[in-house]
Amino acid sequence: MTSTTASAPGNPTPAGPDAGPRPARAFAGPSLLRLTGVELRKLADTRAGFWLLVTIALGTAVLAAVQLIWAPDAEQTFGSFFTASLLPVGLLLPVLGILSITAEWSQRTALTTFALVPRRERVIVAKLAALVLAAAASTLTSLATAAAGTAIAGATGGAGTWRIEGALILHATVLQVTNVLMGAGFGLLLLNTPLAIVSYLLLPTLWSVLGEMIRPLRGPAGWLDTGRTMEPLFTPDVTGEQWARLGVSLLVWMVLPLVAGLVRTMRREAA
Repeated sequence: MTSTTASAPGNPTPAGPDAGPRPARAFAGPSLLRLTGVELRKLADTRAGFWLLVTIALGTAVLAAVQLIWAPDAEQTFGSFFTASLLPVGLLLPVLGILSITAEWSQRTALTTFALVPRRERVIVAKLAALVLAAAASTLTSLATAAAGTAIAGATGGAGTWRIEGALILHATVLQVTNVLMGAGFGLLLLNTPLAIVSYLLLPTLWSVLGEMIRPLRGPAGWLDTGRTMEPLFTPDVTGEQWARLGVSLLVWMVLPLVAGLVRTMRREAA
């Protein structure tokens, strides 16, 4: 014999033995591509980031104008304009990398960011991917500036030579990507904007000066001074030994800060 139990009003009895509370639907979170797009937009969302990008663009334009006015006609070539435009970008783009990382903590947005995306490593990867894309875009900007300068030089009596080695463009891209990732590494490691900027600008320069002044340090400086190891990237020809020296210096000044900074960011409490 079977019996039925009446349910109280407003509290219906489950219809079958397998009925029960439904499991919560898993939240997949935004894709890495979408996160990268968000981080690209955030590079120019802040006033500091926006004006830094404006300064980079103005710096390249001013250098091109200086070349057009004072450089000898024979040096007003596409390659010369392109090489000169790399300087302001290489100096200021790492600061943008630092701001991209440290702004989460200085602007107190880390709590919101990591609440929306609890897996912090995905946020960091998206930030680094956005910075790499920005560095690659800066190379395109340098090419556009060089093209404009060459066209004006050709119209005003300069050499106006359009020839450029493809390897130089590749090396310039490597230069800008490594520069911005070095800045991001210092930002991840220190998580403080002023301290990260000062450390990034001071420590490699101090090491370079010590390498010149102290005789026993001259040998190691040839492998660890990024000012020396990155210099061949301004030319289309880089030897195997020069690539090796660059790799060793980047291991110290880029890879180690990135790894140590990632560990610190993963462990730091968001506030």
